Amino acid sequence: MKIICEVCPNHCLLEEGDVGFCQARQNESGQVISVNYGKLTGLALDPIEKKPLARYYPGSYILSIGSFGCNMRCPFCQNCDISMKGEGQAHWLPMSPERLTEKAVALKQRANLGVAYTYNEPCIGYEYVRDTARLIQKAGMKNVLVTNGYVKPWVQAELLPYMDAMNIDLKGFTREYYQKLGGDLETVKSFIQTAIKYCHVELTTLIVPGENDGAELDEMFSWIASLDPGIPLHISRFFPRWKMTGKEPTPLETIYRIAETAKKTLNYVYTGNC
Repeated sequence: MKIICEVCPNHCLLEEGDVGFCQARQNESGQVISVNYGKLTGLALDPIEKKPLARYYPGSYILSIGSFGCNMRCPFCQNCDISMKGEGQAHWLPMSPERLTEKAVALKQRANLGVAYTYNEPCIGYEYVRDTARLIQKAGMKNVLVTNGYVKPWVQAELLPYMDAMNIDLKGFTREYYQKLGGDLETVKSFIQTAIKYCHVELTTLIVPGENDGAELDEMFSWIASLDPGIPLHISRFFPRWKMTGKEPTPLETIYRIAETAKKTLNYVYTGNC
């Protein structure tokens, strides 16, 4: 029995046993299930600024976890070793929501705020994020989501009641650029517009020379400001990775110039990877 996965706009049509484009969801007996539930490829106590979150409990730490799979295909992906892998290709360890919550609580003594769902695309395995976040919230701790925002509104609604902060990738500001990455600009914009009504939100744009560093950035800054000029924006530097190993890193002067332009419209602009 064929079934369409409704988690993101890719709408993968899956035969029995098929795994979707994201490599994290599968048709099992006519139901689309999460393949990566409780399968962690990364677990580390990180500074909150590394998410990056600059204006949310600065100086604190957060237990960061990730799994495998992603529903976009950014050729410059910095975490391609896990995000572009499936269950049989990535090294993972099992971790139940209950056990992860225990670890997060035990790390309070090391200034841990809670759990950040990051590294790969967490929303494609929203069930694990939701189940863990519910327990973390009950424990009086914080939940942070680091996401590309390329999912359906109902998936976002499953997670929003438990989220305290998000960093959302705004990878560029043209339809064509998002198409090259396998995503959709309007879906991400809608995700951001909803998220800012519920929790603290910061945005990140990775600047790839000759790809997303044109005049459209002025339009992007104005759009963010129209939502709230107080939304922090991280302008991040590209380094060669995955399918873009032959491209030079973004010049430092480009990052600083773009950041200075953004500051004319936005209250909080930060540079990353510099």
